[in-house]
Formats: sequence, structure tokens, C-alpha cells
Amino acid sequence: MAHPLHHAESSARKFGGVPSDYQAVHDWFDASKEHLALFTHRAMRHHAQGLFEAERVFGLTLTNSAGRDIPVRWIGEQHVREDCQGRIPSMADWLRRIQPEPWMANGHIDSHAGSEPCGDPRVAWASEVAAGRTVLGLKDWMAAHATQATQGA
Repeated sequence: MAHPLHHAESSARKFGGVPSDYQAVHDWFDASKEHLALFTHRAMRHHAQGLFEAERVFGLTLTNSAGRDIPVRWIGEQHVREDCQGRIPSMADWLRRIQPEPWMANGHIDSHAGSEPCGDPRVAWASEVAAGRTVLGLKDWMAAHATQATQGA
């Protein structure tokens, strides 16, 4: 299958109705072609987790023009099987085939200059508590800190 329209036509033959009943689901599965028009775009949604994500996006069922309720998962399974030689891979099946590159690992934390807290505010709050600069609880400290920031701006 090369185009979402072909998948939609296949769905209409399999579940009834017309291709436009299914087009949005098939467009969603193939939306990653916008970024990479190679078969590897399928790693984004053509797997078991993608089927469940499609349900979250489109609902558990759609009602086709013939009045029949069709599970979205069935539509997604049909799409993935047509593109993946009859199987439904897991996300792990795709991810374990990624060739690691140096930029993918060993991230770093940017150093932060200035008096404003950066990142997790609990760290800044705990530091102020330990230094005796506040007795406020985290929620109250964050509210006071936000008020000070807006008054200073």
C-alpha cells in the first residue's frame, strides 16, 4: 500500500461504507510521511501502541455511512498489517532497530546563570529551606516567588 486512500478503499471493501468513512484514520497512521517519505516513517505509529493511540484520537468506534459501528482498532490493524507484511509489530520491534548515534546519548544539563530557579522548583525551594531563607511550604513558596517575579517585571 502506498497511499492512505488505498487503505481507505480496502477498509470500505472489508467493513462496508465508502472510503471517506475511513480516510481520517488512515491519514493519521501515515501522517509521519510529512517528515520522512520512506517506509521507516512507519516506526511512529505502525505498531501495537499506535493502535491504542488511534483509539484515543478517534474513539473506540466510528459509524460508517452504512450505519455500522466499526472498532477503530480493526481499521488500524488492517492498515498496519497491509503495510507490515501481515504482522503488527510492537514499538520495541521498531526501536531496537535504531542505530545509535553519539548525539542520542549522554545529554547534558545547561548551567543556569541568574537568581531565578531553573528546572524543578523543588530543588530551589529545598535549598532555600536548608539555608534558612524560607519557612514556607513548597506551594506557598512557589506562589510567593511567582508574585515577586511579576512585581519585578
